[in-house]
Amino acid sequence: MKKTDRLQITVEVYVKLPVSKVWELWTKPMHIIHWNQASDEWHTSRAENDLRKYGRFLYRMEARDGSFGFDFSGEYKKIENLKLIEYVLDDSRKVSISFEEKNNETIITESFEAEEINPSDLQRDGWQSILNNFKKYAESSEKHEILHFETLINSPVERVYETMLKEDTYKTWTSVFNAGSRYEGSWEKGSKIVFIGTDSNGETGGMVSRIKENLRNRFVSIEHLGIIKNGIEILSGSEVDGWKGALENYSFKSAGDKTMLAIDIDSKEEFKSYFSETWPKALDKLKSICE
Repeated sequence: MKKTDRLQITVEVYVKLPVSKVWELWTKPMHIIHWNQASDEWHTSRAENDLRKYGRFLYRMEARDGSFGFDFSGEYKKIENLKLIEYVLDDSRKVSISFEEKNNETIITESFEAEEINPSDLQRDGWQSILNNFKKYAESSEKHEILHFETLINSPVERVYETMLKEDTYKTWTSVFNAGSRYEGSWEKGSKIVFIGTDSNGETGGMVSRIKENLRNRFVSIEHLGIIKNGIEILSGSEVDGWKGALENYSFKSAGDKTMLAIDIDSKEEFKSYFSETWPKALDKLKSICE
C-alpha cells in the first residue's frame, strides 16, 4: 500500500465532562501518563507535550514487565483550542482528533492512518482501548487531584538531582514530612523502593512503591503500590484504595546554572491541605541544602 493510500481508521468515545476539562486531561503530561495505555500490561512512563503548531510530543510507552518499549512521537500541524488537534507521527502517518461538546458532554473522534505491519482490526481495537481508558480516567478525575509545586534553585541540575535522591540528604529535606523519614531500595527504573517513617507511638509506617521512570537529571516517576502499617506491607484491600497506582513525579529543568524543580503528586482529598502545607516547606529545605 502506498503511503498516500493508507487505510483511514476512526474511533470515538463519549465523555461525560465539558470540553474544557476534557482538553486539559487530554493534553497535559501529568494526566497523559495516567491514561495513555491500551491495557493494564502497558503504561506511559513519561510524556512531553509542546502543544502548538510545529511543536513536538513524545510519549514513552512500555510493557510493565520491562520487556519492550517504544516512543510514540510526532509533530503538531494544526491546533484549534478545545476543537481540533492534527499531527504527523514520526513514521509519516497523519492523525486527526476532534472534540465536540453536546449537552455538557464531549465527543472525541480520532482518525488515524493505519500502519502496514499489524492487522487493521488490531490497530482499531488498540486505539479504541486507549480512548476507553481516557474516558474512565476523565470521568473519575473528580475523585482525585494532582497537586503541583515548583521552586527555582540556584544550583545546577546535576547537584539538585543528586541532593534530592542521595540517602543522607533525602532524609534531611523529607524530615519536614516525618522526622524519621528515609527510604530503602533503589532509584533504578523498575526497582522496588519503600519510603519509611515512624508515628508518635514509634510504629513504622510508609509507602511501598516502584520507580516507574528515572531519567538522570531530567525526570523521576514513583508509582505507589501500597502502604506500610505497623511495619507490615499492605498491597491490597480498602486501606490502599486511593494510593495504589498513585504517582509522585519530579521534573528537573536546567536554566543555565539554576534548576527549576517541579513536583506533581496524586493526592487523596483528605491529604490535600497537608501536602499543600508541607511540600513547599520541604522544597525550601531542599533549596537551602542545594544552594
